[in-house]
Amino acid sequence: MITVLLLLVAIALLVWGFVRARPYGKIGIYAWLQSVVLMAPWLLFFGLFATGIYVNLAGVLFLVVVSAGLYIYLGRQLRAMGQDELMAQKMATLATAAEPATGDVEQSPDAEAESQPAQATGEPDAVPTMPAEDLTALEGIFGIDTFFRTETVPYQQGAIFRGNLRGEPEPTLARLKTSATERLGEKYRLFLIQDPGARPVVVALPSSTDPQLMTLGQKVIAILLGIATLATCMEAAGLLMNIELLSSPSQWPQAFPIAAGVIVILIVHELGHWAIARQNGVKLSWPFFLPTWQIGAFGALTRFESVLPNRSVLFDVAFAGPAAGGLLSLAMLFVGLVLSHPGSTFQIPAEFFQGSALVGALAKGVLGNALSEPIVDVHPLTLIGWIGLVITALNLMPAGQLDGGRIVQAIYGRKTAGRTTVVTLILLAIASLANSLALYWAALILFLQRGLERPAENELTEPDDARAALALLALFLTLATLIPLTPSLAGKLGIGS
Repeated sequence: MITVLLLLVAIALLVWGFVRARPYGKIGIYAWLQSVVLMAPWLLFFGLFATGIYVNLAGVLFLVVVSAGLYIYLGRQLRAMGQDELMAQKMATLATAAEPATGDVEQSPDAEAESQPAQATGEPDAVPTMPAEDLTALEGIFGIDTFFRTETVPYQQGAIFRGNLRGEPEPTLARLKTSATERLGEKYRLFLIQDPGARPVVVALPSSTDPQLMTLGQKVIAILLGIATLATCMEAAGLLMNIELLSSPSQWPQAFPIAAGVIVILIVHELGHWAIARQNGVKLSWPFFLPTWQIGAFGALTRFESVLPNRSVLFDVAFAGPAAGGLLSLAMLFVGLVLSHPGSTFQIPAEFFQGSALVGALAKGVLGNALSEPIVDVHPLTLIGWIGLVITALNLMPAGQLDGGRIVQAIYGRKTAGRTTVVTLILLAIASLANSLALYWAALILFLQRGLERPAENELTEPDDARAALALLALFLTLATLIPLTPSLAGKLGIGS
C-alpha cells in the first residue's frame, strides 16, 4: 500500500507539472516530457516492484540508458525551439518599446490601491525613509527600453518601483544595477520580483540589509555542535555494534570506522554546497551540524551570507550538497552489498531491509535469495551508506530552508514552497506517532528552518527544465528512501521470512 502511495505521489507530481507546462505551449510540453523521461525508469521499476515483479540490475541500467538518450534528444529539440521563441520575444519587445508608454500603464484607481502595500495607500504614516537625493538618483536609472517606471512606493529603508518590464529580466536587471552603481556606488541593492498581483516590480534596499556574516559566538556554537556530532556518530556506531562506549573506552577503535564513514558523508555533503556556492560567488556560513543519537546526525544547517543572484543559483547550491552526499552514500551502500558474504561483520534481520523501498530493492538485486534467510550478513559499508541515504533524504524534505525546501522554492516559487512546508510538517507529525525520529526532525524544522529563503535579486527568471527534472528526481528518490515496504510486499519479493 505504501509503495502504491509513493507511485501515486510521483504520478501526481507529473500531472501537476503538465498543468504548469501546458500554458507555455509546445516548449512547455517538451520540457514536461523531459521530466517524464527522467522519471519513467523509476516509475516503471517501482510500479513493477509494487506488483511483485522485480527488474534486475541489468534491466534497470538499460532503462536508465534509454531514458538518458531520450532526455538528450528532447533537450536538443527544446533548445532549437527556444532559440526561435527567444527571437520572437525580442521582436515583440522592440515593437512594444516603439508604442506610446501611456497605453501600457493605465489602470483604475481602485485596482491600483488594492495592489499597493500599506505604506503606499497615502496614509500619514507612509513616510519615505530613503534620502530624497538617493530616491531621485534611483528614479533616473529607469527608461523605456529597460523598466518603464510608473510609480514609486516607499518601502522600509528603500523603495518599490512599479512599472512595465521592457526586456528580458536578467539583462534588464544587470543594466539597472550598473546604472545604480554609477550613480550611488554600492549603497543600494536592486531586486526584480513579482508583486502580489504577479506584476514585475523593482525593489531597492540599502546594502546594509544584506545577510550578515557569522559572529564569533556563532562560530563557537558551530564548533561545539561539530564536536557533539562526532560524539553522537560514535554513539550510533556503538549501538550498531552492540558496544557500550562509555563503559568500554578500549572498544572505541572498533566503532570509529563506522562513525568516520558517516562523518565523511556529512563533510562531502557540505563540500558540495561550498564548491557550487564558491563557483557562483555566493558566501555560506559555517555548517551547524545537528547531532542525534539514532543515526549520528541529521545533517547540517547552512545559512547564506550573501544575496543570491537568481533562483537557478539557489537551486544549484541547494542541490549540490544532497547530490554529492547522496551519490557517495549510494556508492557505499552498493559496494557494501557487493562485499557482503556469510561471515561479514554485521548480522542483521532480513526484515531490516523492509525499512526502505529503495534500499530493499537494491539489496534484493545484489543479495538475491540471501534476503529470504532470517539473518543476513552484511559489510559495514552497507549500513554506512544506508545511514547516509537517510540523512540525505531528510535534508531533501520540501520544508523551509532545508535543501529540499530551497529546491522547491527555486523551481516552483515562494508560494508553493510555503505550502509544501506546511504539508511536510503535518506528515512528520503523523509519522511521529510511530517514530520518535520524525517528531525530533519536525521540531527542528518548526523552530529553526521553517522560514523560506530571502528572495534572489532576480526572482522572475525560473530555472530551466533540466533543473526542474532533477528536482522531481530528488523528491522521488527521497520518498523511495524514507517509505518502507509493507510486510506483504516484502514477502512477495522474498525479503524477510
